[in-house]
Order: sequence, then C-alpha cells, then structure tokens
Amino acid sequence: MRTIHRLREAFHAFVRRETSGALLLLVATAVALLWANLGGHSYEEFWHTYFTLQFNDTGFGISLSLQHWINDGIMMMFFFLVSLEVKHDFVIGELREWRRASVPVVAAIAGLAVPALIFVAFNAGTESAGAWGVVISTDTAFVMGILAVFGNRLPLQLRAFLVTLAVVDDVGALLVIATVYTTRIDFAPLVVVAVIAAGLYLLQRARVNRTLVYIAAGATLWLAFWLSGVHATIAGVVLGLLLPVFPPERSEVLRAEELTQVFRRTPIAATGSAAVRGIRGSVSINERLQLALAPIVNLIVVPLFALANAGVEISGETLRQAFTSPLTWGIIAGLVLGKYIGVFGATFLATRLHIGELAPGLGHRHISAGAMLTGIGFTISLFIIDLAITDPVLQSDARIGVLTASLLAALLGLLSLSVTARYDARHAPARKRLNRPVEPGRDHIEGPVNAPLTLVEYASLGGIDDASVEDVVQEVRRHFGSDLRFVYRHNTLDDHAAEQAAMAIEAVNAQSRELFPLMRQELNRLCMDEELDRHLLRRAAVDVGANLSALEEAVRQQLHAGRVHDDTDDAKTLGLDRSPMFFVNDEIYEGPVEAEDIIAALEATRPAPEDQNRVTGANA
Repeated sequence: MRTIHRLREAFHAFVRRETSGALLLLVATAVALLWANLGGHSYEEFWHTYFTLQFNDTGFGISLSLQHWINDGIMMMFFFLVSLEVKHDFVIGELREWRRASVPVVAAIAGLAVPALIFVAFNAGTESAGAWGVVISTDTAFVMGILAVFGNRLPLQLRAFLVTLAVVDDVGALLVIATVYTTRIDFAPLVVVAVIAAGLYLLQRARVNRTLVYIAAGATLWLAFWLSGVHATIAGVVLGLLLPVFPPERSEVLRAEELTQVFRRTPIAATGSAAVRGIRGSVSINERLQLALAPIVNLIVVPLFALANAGVEISGETLRQAFTSPLTWGIIAGLVLGKYIGVFGATFLATRLHIGELAPGLGHRHISAGAMLTGIGFTISLFIIDLAITDPVLQSDARIGVLTASLLAALLGLLSLSVTARYDARHAPARKRLNRPVEPGRDHIEGPVNAPLTLVEYASLGGIDDASVEDVVQEVRRHFGSDLRFVYRHNTLDDHAAEQAAMAIEAVNAQSRELFPLMRQELNRLCMDEELDRHLLRRAAVDVGANLSALEEAVRQQLHAGRVHDDTDDAKTLGLDRSPMFFVNDEIYEGPVEAEDIIAALEATRPAPEDQNRVTGANA
C-alpha cells in the first residue's frame, strides 16, 4: 500500500510539473522518428489504418485513417482548450487590461506576419507558396517547459509576456486554419452549426453549467463541421468561445460556503453532494473545464498527435532532398528568423513609440531571449502541414523543416536565456537589490516623494504579526519624519486570502489614495484577533469609509489583479519567500524587524550632504 501511495504521489507531482507536457512531447517525437526509421513501412501503415464509425443501418458512416481520427477528432480537445484559455484571458484575464497586453499583442501580430512574409519570399511561384501557415504559430508547451527549467533566474514577467503572446498567436493560427485551409464548403451543415451556436449563446447568457449539455453540443458541432468541409477541429474553437466565463458571484460563493458548513455539521452523502454542487456552481464551467482538460491535453492528446505526425524518414536522400528545397528553408527561416524579428522588433518599436510598456522588471534583453523560443513551431505547424500540403515528398520536406527549425530555435533560446540569466546574476544581483526603482506615479508612497531615505516593504495581509510590524514601520517613520519615504508593495506568497485582500486595498486606493494606508492599517489591526476573510474585508472597508459595493465589484471582476501580480512577480524574482521583507535604500534588509535596527540600517545608508543636495536638485 505504501508503494502504491508513493507511486500515486509521484504521478500527481509529475502531472503538476510544468515541464511534464514538454517532456512527453519530446519523447513522443523521438519515438515517432525512431519508429519511422526502423525500416519497412510499419509507421505509415499503422497510422493509415482506416477505422469506420457506422450509424446502425442508416448507411451513414465516417471512415478515417487512425492519423486523421487523431488530427480531425481528438485534436478538437486541444483547440477547445486553447479557445477556453483565449476567452478567459479576454473576458476576465490578462488581455482585458490593454496596458499589460498591448506590447505582447503587437508582438504576436508581428510574429504571425513576418514569418509568413519570409516564407513566401522563399517559395513565391512554387506549389508550396500556400503553406505559409506552417510558420506562424509557436508551440506553447515547449516554450513554457523550457522557461520552467530556469525557475526564478529569469523574471517571472517574461513568462506572463510569452503566455499572452501565445494566446494571441493561437487566435491567429485558429483563424488561418478556419479560413485559409478549407477547400470545400457545404453550407447545409453550417446551418446546423449556426443553430447550435445560437443555442449555446443562449445557454451562455443563462450561465448554464451542465457539462453533459456542452459535450452533446460539441459532438454535434464536430459532425456538422466535418460534413461541411470546414476542418472539424474548429468545432472546439466555437464551443470554447461560447462557453460561459465569469468571475464568481458573491451570492453563489456564500451559498457554497453555507452548504459546506452544513456538510461539516452533518457529514452525510446528501449534504456532501449538495456542497459539491454548490462549489461547482459558483465557478464558471470555462475554468472548471480548463482545470480538467489541461493535463489530458498536455500529457495525452498533444504527445499522441506528435507520435502520429512527427515520424519522417531521415536518410541521406531525404535530407538531401529537404535541404535543397525552398520549402524547407522557407520554414526554417520563417520560424527561426521571422519569429525573432517579428516578436523582438515589434516589442522594441511598441515600447519606443509608447504604444505600451513592458512589465516592471522586464527588459529588452529578456524579450530578445524569449523571442528566440517563439520559433519552436511544432504542434500547429505539423497540423497545418497535413492541411496545406498533399504531396508526400513535400510533406516530408516540411516536417524536416519544422523539426530542424524547432530544434534550432530551442537551442538558440536556451543559449540566449542562459546568457541573459548569467548577465542578470552578475550585473543585477536581484536578491540583494531592488530590481525595480520606486515609481511615484505607480507605487504606494507615504512621506515626501523626494525624501533622501527610502524604506520599501514587500508584504502580504492577514498575518497575526502584521499589526506589530505596522507599529515598527510607524515608529521608523516618526523617527525620520520628512527624511523618509515609505513604499508598500504586495507579496501575496500565492495565498488566495492575501491576494483577495491585496486586490481589495487596491480597489480602495482607486477610490481614494488617502484611504490606502488607512485600509492597510485597519486590516492589520483586525487580523490580530480574526482570520482574514470576506467578512473582515467588508468590515475594514466600512470602517475606513470606502464605497463597499464598488470595492466588492472590483474584487469580483479582479480589476486590480494585474497590479497585485506585478508586485508579487517582482517579489518572486527577488527570491522573497517570506513576508514581510524590507529594502533600505534599494539594499535588502535582513536584520531583525525592530524599529531601532531598521533605523540604524537607514542611518548607515544616509547619503552625504553633497549627494543629498545633488539628488534634491535633480528631482526638482
């Protein structure tokens, strides 16, 4: 039993690890290549074995090869998951905030267009010119897997940038698949699609959360698209975009909480089942399905797709054919050069033209290294090869091109990220110094903006010792008076209650900057005797005179989540694994959290009078 338990724990740990999907994808690709080169035609014969799905005695059936059951059928789950993520990010996620999303969105669009133009330049006038869609997409699983290897040696904001870019990249790829690579269209089944889509829209408006309803609608959509000639996997896109996504309603959360309390008092099957239904009903089906499908898609569907599509014969003859083909070189140049030029070039121009700004702590050197990785165009590239190219020889050339380009992009990306991480460690010792200077227009500053001394606190809310730490801070402020500016930044340490509290005080700050320190101090006082929860947040807001309904709506819609995540990402990059932690004039303070010790540390870093005059004059 102990062995089984350990195996189960190891399995769950593997599933949760961000590198697992990329690892299995790599293994599946290696197996496919080995299998295809064992000699004979077993690989091709196996994946081109036909299976027929017959519907009773109607005479209607669907006959597809095993490869196409995977590509046209099972891969619907992949596109469904992508579509769920896209809608979530645009409705209540990072892409809702243009300030945060503008630069990666512009970079993603350029990262779609530039590779396609380079590919067409290589293949203009040839029968392969229409296959430009092969070079437009980035394989998110591989990119995230490689980034995960570096951990916090690179800014976490780089991951957020590349995730946002990948979402927009996926939208572009899905549009291309739906519009460019559809050869015939039968409009009668599309009428069925329109009717089902209208029904799904009404279900979305009614916030119906029944999974079986959407499974049935998805199966019918798949069949209708397959009959129409539009690629059947687009059914996953339509279904994902029409599923409801919404922030949890306060009334539903309270109801779930009450049902859970009933179960705690009376732990029987009926009350347990009611509590489960209440909790499920409080969360949108979009988020529930993302959570359920992500491991299935990343650990099973995508590796299975690679196993069925990545097998290509590697021999002197096939390599000679491929590397004398403009198709192969167009793919390599499009993915390796085009993606880098498009993503990094557009980012550089967007920031210089003030279209948007990079997240705090993220520099152009990080974007340059990350842009190298975007040339890993694996899953969707292989998918589009099957749609855009019919000649087996050209398909082989294209697959060799995709594999070569993805390998080159991965190696160059790894090298670039390693050099960047090493540069950061040598020239910007993030664990000892602030990686982002104090910004008066953004940071929460108490005291004169031009004060010669600065104390920065990274903290979470809800700890029983927070009130005593607040007393220390106030004593330090009283000691220095106008010579000190105190800066508060969030570090929620992945604690949900602390994150909710941080978003709440940001919502209060949006109502009035003067209320921010009052709300923080009130929460610290209340948390001495009570656990931080929704009721305590409401009480603190009422006590300081904040608009309670506006605050609750802002927290429900997560309007200030981006602001909180920026600070928390900074803290993670700095390696701040506890709260609170202080920086004294940009240098990390690792002494006791006592007023006299912090005062002594600040006095030790007080600038000389001539330096202080120079700084004051510059600020003036």
